[in-house]
Amino acid sequence: MSSGADDLMRGRRVADDGAMAAAVLFDVDGVLIDTADAHGRVWRAWARARGLDPEAVWLATQGRRRADILRLVAPGRDPVEEHRALDRLMAAEEPGFRAFPGAAGLLRALPAGRWAVVTSSRAEPTAARLARTGLVVPEVRVCAEDVSEGKPSPEGYLTAAARLGVDPARCLVVEDAPAGVAAGLAAGCVVYAVASTHRAEELGDAHACFGSLEEAAGAVLGAMAGGGGGGGGEGAWTGA
Repeated sequence: MSSGADDLMRGRRVADDGAMAAAVLFDVDGVLIDTADAHGRVWRAWARARGLDPEAVWLATQGRRRADILRLVAPGRDPVEEHRALDRLMAAEEPGFRAFPGAAGLLRALPAGRWAVVTSSRAEPTAARLARTGLVVPEVRVCAEDVSEGKPSPEGYLTAAARLGVDPARCLVVEDAPAGVAAGLAAGCVVYAVASTHRAEELGDAHACFGSLEEAAGAVLGAMAGGGGGGGGEGAWTGA
């Protein structure tokens, strides 16, 4: 990612181009809902109980599906049992989850059918978590079970774009993790990064980076202001 004046100009240019975005695709954890500390406690506790390096395991989780993490850090263990153990740990954390400031208003302001969530979490807890934190639950939700490959594969974002009937090149992705940024870019989308869980310099080649979702909200709504349908044609948005 560029820095200084170049970075500011780059972000401003993409926001202007984004006036032709047709849909917004949000990650959930770390973008809409503040879950990072809880996930950190869960994975570190799980790792310590199994004699694994807690910090190495936590780093391996960033932006990945749980099944992919387990294959990576505990390939010899029964995944069914490990999922159950993680579910028990996570259940104790769920009551403390909160939506990020600005998330509820942003989602309510977006046109129905013009946005979706793409998450490495599973479908049932994702819907419950959105509802519990007071957020709109969109019709299109692409979760861990819906893809054969998790982030940084572009499959999730391509799937969401297809379900919305929108060209991926006219989708704006909002992400917080390097794997998610890479997934959005690989799908051909414009990517806005929110530095809620990672430093801006860790977020690679995102087209623009914001300090929080609240800071990004105006640019996201501006990106949708002139968006049309999913097809091409005159004035179609082509990104930066």
